[in-house]
Amino acid sequence: MNRPGGWRYKPAMAIHWTNLGLLLAVTVGHAVLVVAFLNRAMARPISHRLSHVLKQTHDFVIVLLPVLLVAFYGVTGSKLLWAGANTPSIPVALPVWLVGYLLVCLVLAVIAPVVKVLRTIAGPAKALRSTTSLVVDIAREVPGPLLGEGPYRRFANVPGNQLLQVEFNEKTLVHPRLPREWDGLSILHFSDCHYIGTVQRAWYDRVYEIACRRPCDLVAFTGDLLDDLKFQEWIEPTFGRFKAPLGCWFVLGNHDWILGDTQPIRRALTNLGWFDATETTRQVAFRGGSLVIAGSERPWMGPDPDLAGTPENAFRLLLSHTPDQIQRARADQIDLMLAGHNHGGQVRFPLFGPVYSPSVYGCRYASGVFWEAPTLLHVSRGLGGRHPLRINCRPEVTRIVLRSGG
Repeated sequence: MNRPGGWRYKPAMAIHWTNLGLLLAVTVGHAVLVVAFLNRAMARPISHRLSHVLKQTHDFVIVLLPVLLVAFYGVTGSKLLWAGANTPSIPVALPVWLVGYLLVCLVLAVIAPVVKVLRTIAGPAKALRSTTSLVVDIAREVPGPLLGEGPYRRFANVPGNQLLQVEFNEKTLVHPRLPREWDGLSILHFSDCHYIGTVQRAWYDRVYEIACRRPCDLVAFTGDLLDDLKFQEWIEPTFGRFKAPLGCWFVLGNHDWILGDTQPIRRALTNLGWFDATETTRQVAFRGGSLVIAGSERPWMGPDPDLAGTPENAFRLLLSHTPDQIQRARADQIDLMLAGHNHGGQVRFPLFGPVYSPSVYGCRYASGVFWEAPTLLHVSRGLGGRHPLRINCRPEVTRIVLRSGG
């Protein structure tokens, strides 16, 4: 079409919607692969420096593939994103090795969301008979500021952040090997406090005060107490309030390990009457039976617990920082395993649940109740985190009530 002035109007090129859809799909699949690698890498004993490098590399690599595809094959070169008679198909236009990778990404883009949704719909293990919850916004109950100047403070201001809200749960779990005489055995389970200064001590004081209102037979803490040794002074006034007839038991986690020598933390806790579950496997008499208590801080510290000398018919409780020890627990005939570490993913999407979880199993054991015969596993979402961000994933403290039965 000629226009006044002698210039010719050239219609804009139309988008090739099929190729654009394929590009978006392979981008999703590519992200699934990168995130899966990061989750499993973060489950290993690595330093903060290396973990920071891995996270930054993850951010870069996720964006890199779609940018390169668009730049070299989408709008230039083969111009796969522009519709036209001469637009080639993607397999013809791209190198064979790249086509192979993109096919893997395409398959993952279809399978991964389906698996996530199915797991979410399936819900917790049938051993979970009931759950009652009380959500408390600690910021409404404690006067004064609850946020300090710790690292990553900016995350605390993200809209919708549930960082200062706590979900106090009571979960009734049925276990086929629980002696009938033990029916009603109660355990207070909490994890991942991450004393780092972003959340002030007044918040923890209030959380523990509420948690201790109902008596329990046993208290279990499953690691990651400190992110900075200068907050070791918080241990006595916070953990000193816990008491239980069968004792207060703890294991430490990777954030404690990364600080170096963990003995000062252990001494601070044991001086308050807490028992180090990793020190030795112990038997505790309870209502005419024997409760075996063991601890694991693998893969960061110590050996696997030695259960060789314990009675075969004794009920076995394992405290483990990470749920990744589940297969070892099954092999050791552990009846109940308590873990944390994964923080529930910290950000949970409707239907899909969490995306990030530092575990060799990805998000499978991010939080909740799982039956992996013969072991019943409870994974706490924890209370804190180095990064103060909680979206649809409130911090939690759980009172577990065990019931005997099949």
